[in-house]
Amino acid sequence: MLWRRTGSHSSRTCGRPELEQDAAPSAARTSVDSGAAAPAVSVRFLQPEDLPALMALERTVWEPHQAANAETLSARISTHPGLSIGAFCASSGRALASLFARPVHVSTLRSASTWHECVTAPQVESRTRARALFGISLSSVEPRAGQAIFDFFWPHALKSGWREMYLGSPVPGLRSWLARHPGRTVDEYVHARSNGMPRDPQLRYYHRKGFRQVVAIREGYFPHADSLDHGVIVGGRIPLSALSALWRLVPLSWLCGMRKWLFILR
Repeated sequence: MLWRRTGSHSSRTCGRPELEQDAAPSAARTSVDSGAAAPAVSVRFLQPEDLPALMALERTVWEPHQAANAETLSARISTHPGLSIGAFCASSGRALASLFARPVHVSTLRSASTWHECVTAPQVESRTRARALFGISLSSVEPRAGQAIFDFFWPHALKSGWREMYLGSPVPGLRSWLARHPGRTVDEYVHARSNGMPRDPQLRYYHRKGFRQVVAIREGYFPHADSLDHGVIVGGRIPLSALSALWRLVPLSWLCGMRKWLFILR
């Protein structure tokens, strides 16, 4: 997954890094800023009519050579409507964050060399054969809007039987670290720890969100100067997914009421 935030946050799991800045769990409609006058954010599954707002978000968050075009976004929505989610300012309709995901076999991620290969690998034919998701892109200009997307999505993921989620992360501290430590390796940096947490700020952010398994380290994964174009595929279990057989039987509204326990991958 490429995850990107501008200003305080942004990343497409290999765009401008989404630096750690944890936000409080949000409901499907919540405040995206502190303060009495903060606008509300509304989260929902994306529709074709959202394309103009999504394109504006892409242009804000991504460099021109990284941004998805309207045709690509439209294809993602039509192919996986239940895995395409947007967070919008409730008053202006401006897109604040978007998430696109796809079903994937973990073996595909282990063999893929680039983000493009992760995204374009042959479609999984049945969820009975794959219980994992790959986050294609998470774009956000507001940290709480990005968090609200996950709060909205986890109950739906449980209801649909998804068990794991993976994404591709940049490592924005890599270039400066290698410059300070000649002779050291990328693998050493990725696995380096400080106070028990990943040394890299982006990996640390994802670790705190539950993406704690390093699946692969790839050179040339996605253009990102501070990462020297490296990417790290990380993953984690969707919270409470071990009880997937039970969640299929309970109402979605009941799962939505459990959001406060689902804001982080386990």
